[in-house]
Amino acid sequence: MKKFEIIDITTADVAFKAYGKDINELFENSALALFSIMGNISKVKKKIKKEIKCEASDLISLMFNWLNELLFLSDSEYIIFSNFVVDIKKIDEKNFVLSAICEGEKIDEKKHEIKTNIKAATYHNMKVEKKEYWE
Repeated sequence: MKKFEIIDITTADVAFKAYGKDINELFENSALALFSIMGNISKVKKKIKKEIKCEASDLISLMFNWLNELLFLSDSEYIIFSNFVVDIKKIDEKNFVLSAICEGEKIDEKKHEIKTNIKAATYHNMKVEKKEYWE
């Protein structure tokens, strides 16, 4: 099973489709897709470790919050991430909590071959669903 695929939509927008054997892996692979759009994550060393927590009332909102929290952290601290360990818990009928460890390093535009700056994730065409795998 591939982790993700990048889908070009327009010159201004890029999308991806991520996959996972479980919901945690889907969120990890979505983060990998996000940062691979930005640059070459194969060159990113695990020098910085950050913890992220976010919550939402449904999985689509949780994905939206997760990706935008990653973008905020990357932009505000100038970090590119390449490794993610995600743990999602359903805390009651209406709420999910995501806890994650993210590893990466300070952005070096030449080393990481930075291609684009992603401003935000949007809800446009966003889905989180279980088929044969999570996608």
